[in-house]
Amino acid sequence: QVQLKESGGGSVQAGGSLRLSCEPIGLSRTTNCMAWFRQALGKEREGVASIALIGGSTYLRDSSMKGRVTISRDKAKGTVYLQINDLKPDDTAQYYCTAKGGGYCMFWSQYKTWGQGTQVTVAQ
Repeated sequence: QVQLKESGGGSVQAGGSLRLSCEPIGLSRTTNCMAWFRQALGKEREGVASIALIGGSTYLRDSSMKGRVTISRDKAKGTVYLQINDLKPDDTAQYYCTAKGGGYCMFWSQYKTWGQGTQVTVAQ
């Protein structure tokens, strides 16, 4: 069972930036996608961005985040990053890293394995 260790969250002012990191431990050879989800208080967990481990194609669940949110991966380390710029109060949430094997990376409902999460809080 893969373990996913998130880090990089914090409290920031609106307009600031954060880079979240996800270190996978024990990643299966069948894993083909990694992703970031977030869950705001009282809301359902939702996908933010995903990346294909082969080829590196990236996907955003919400196209309006393009230019503000970027997912990337350091192949040598296996670490996946989520860069969020121009942070807004609506970005306040617990951010989770996840991974899956099989299927397309934008099939958000197929992600079942979660890390502990890292909290992002954006103040106005």
